[in-house]
Amino acid sequence: MKKWAVAATAALFLLSGCSNKEKANGTEEPVKEVEEVVEEAENNTSYTFPLTGLPVEEETNDRAIAVMVNNHPKARPQSGLHKADIVYEVLAEGDVTRFLAVFQSEKPKNIGPVRSARDYYIELAKGFNALYVAHGYSAEAEEMLAQGYIDNLNGMVYDGTLFQRADFRKAPHNSYISYENILKGAKENNYNMELPPDSFTFLIKEESEKISGDEASSVMITYSNGGISDSLYEYDATVGKYKRFSGGEQTIDLETEEPILIDNLFVIETSHQVIDDAGHKEIELESGGNGYLIQKGKVTTVQWKNDNGLIVPVKDGKVVPFVPGKTWVNVVPANPGMQASVSFNED
Repeated sequence: MKKWAVAATAALFLLSGCSNKEKANGTEEPVKEVEEVVEEAENNTSYTFPLTGLPVEEETNDRAIAVMVNNHPKARPQSGLHKADIVYEVLAEGDVTRFLAVFQSEKPKNIGPVRSARDYYIELAKGFNALYVAHGYSAEAEEMLAQGYIDNLNGMVYDGTLFQRADFRKAPHNSYISYENILKGAKENNYNMELPPDSFTFLIKEESEKISGDEASSVMITYSNGGISDSLYEYDATVGKYKRFSGGEQTIDLETEEPILIDNLFVIETSHQVIDDAGHKEIELESGGNGYLIQKGKVTTVQWKNDNGLIVPVKDGKVVPFVPGKTWVNVVPANPGMQASVSFNED
């Protein structure tokens, strides 16, 4: 992204130089604004990132990296989430959610705190053919990883080497990994990092500006009566994106304090079953179900389906495109007894 921005700036200087020459010759044409030059650069590129639909100067062959990120209150604010192309928020144990952050277009310096694997997160990562990064595992996840179901790096093997413990937090909320160490671990294991994921379907700019649906200036996701993982999304019309809040605090990056800004909020409802006393779950992510797609301050009721491992919104049998940009997917229990809910525009 930086490359075409620099190119656009250079183009502006060239345009300015031409304008000065024209003035000297007695002719004058208006100089284009920087925004116009950048927009032209966007429109002229034939390549886009597969998971954001945003323009890129050259075709990208980078493999996606999917990292398990802690969402316990003691792990907030997290590191690196603002750079993720797509984030899945799913219950891990009890009423605590965990994030699967998928990176491809941007590479954060540091990611974490990293937490343990679950089988359904592994399945989501597999849909991107991603390198899967976690620290620890459930029994089901350990078996999948031991069988080589997905290329992975785990802190149980690399604690203190690829994974580092932060001194400002206590275990299990203090395991971090740098992007540099992820690539180092991939090289050590001879993992192929030139396996780009399949692309989502995206709207073009003009279509993104004509999103229709019911009003959704705010969206409240409730996971339980306890509220430990409940989240609020508020639409900021000045930037055309949603801001995220958890526990009354805005979700920001720990190091940079940059806010999480979301272009597509995709909420899917599916069956959850508690399978042990620790509150571990079996979550159904194959057969599809009801959902909501929230974009540009509007909400549309949709269905979701699993399309070769990727969870996508559909309506009337057709895939509903995303707005180019970053996506957050909240997986919510459809079971009446689990007290989960999705509400809109509440004070």
